Amino acid sequence: MTARMARDQWHPIDIAGRLVVLRRHVPANLEAVIRWYRDPELARLSRYQTQPMDTDEVEHFFRTRLLSPDAFAYAIHERDTDRLVGLATFSNLDPDNGCALFHITVGERDAWGRGMGTEATALMVGHAFEVLGLHRVGLSVFAFNRRAIRAYERVGFRPEGRLREAIWRDGRFWDEIQMGLLADEWLAARRQGNRVDDQMTTPAG
Repeated sequence: MTARMARDQWHPIDIAGRLVVLRRHVPANLEAVIRWYRDPELARLSRYQTQPMDTDEVEHFFRTRLLSPDAFAYAIHERDTDRLVGLATFSNLDPDNGCALFHITVGERDAWGRGMGTEATALMVGHAFEVLGLHRVGLSVFAFNRRAIRAYERVGFRPEGRLREAIWRDGRFWDEIQMGLLADEWLAARRQGNRVDDQMTTPAG
């Protein structure tokens, strides 16, 4: 197998589900990413700092964390319309211990609550366990973000710990919740044919 073929298997051009298609980022996505990361509500839900990122920060993040060939990052496209609605990434990929951290942003507000983030999470996690051969995927979420927590739980993530009162929002302190999912748990759920798995298809492209 050539290096290119191996890379395309490990990091395919796209991964398709019923609601969304995950695609590698292209430079034209920068405009939407800047808009999302300057949205105060998205900053409230996903960033430690309350201020939205400035344009230079977003451009640096886009080049190094999303567009770089060494980054494991995908743009989330609505399958029916091909509209760009968000992004999903793995960071801290640790092949020695088989672990990674998962991050997702659904930037278009009219895409919230429609199952796209849940399916994108399931597609990324499925790829991590079934193609990359990882053992564990972890993530962090603020305790007030109940919609995100429910989506992660539907995919199979379990709470593992709390950083007590680690974030200040809406005039009070909130916990930051650490969640994780193991390969054995994911594969067992697949064998049982859970609802999220039923929405998934094999990688395409």
